[in-house]
Amino acid sequence: AFLNGDLDEEIYMTLPPGYTPKEGTVLPPNLVCKLKKSLYGLKQASRQWFLKFSHTLLNLGFQNSHADHTLFIKNVDGRYVAVNHYVDDIIIASNTDEEVEKLKSDLQHAFKLRDLGTLKYFLGLEIARSSKGISVCQRKYTLELLDETGLLACKPYNIPMDPSIKLKQDSDEPVLEDITPYRRLVGKMMYLTITRP
Repeated sequence: AFLNGDLDEEIYMTLPPGYTPKEGTVLPPNLVCKLKKSLYGLKQASRQWFLKFSHTLLNLGFQNSHADHTLFIKNVDGRYVAVNHYVDDIIIASNTDEEVEKLKSDLQHAFKLRDLGTLKYFLGLEIARSSKGISVCQRKYTLELLDETGLLACKPYNIPMDPSIKLKQDSDEPVLEDITPYRRLVGKMMYLTITRP
């Protein structure tokens, strides 16, 4: 996705490791090249991709939602289409299959896309359709999180810490040597709050 973004400014980079010039060509030291398109790792890459994809949807008659900048909506004569995207993951929802196929065709002309079929997973969310409607859960994400932290076989507690731990007042010992795994875990648990049982 990031490789599709157009650059608004001149950006130069050193030649990547392993680059070999044409046979018989000697390159001067410290040679740089000018980028014509976005590259992975470029600070502007994700923004440029978002702008290009958004511009394409706007040109197709979609309107950007005021509630979510990644949501685009089109409603013409009762034919409703919604597109939500996160980086290079795209969801298309519509009340007519024809509109979905038309949009996919239009996007295929602009970008190289891979259709993964009916939506089942999106950003850790499990999506299931039934005659009663659409349900969203994070069971798989939760099990992976428990497995990753070694808590898959744990028993539930009413308090958020081991009750056998004796707390000391004014301890000079750091609570955690490295807080990064703790922060990562808290962030993942906060992501779990977007769905409820």
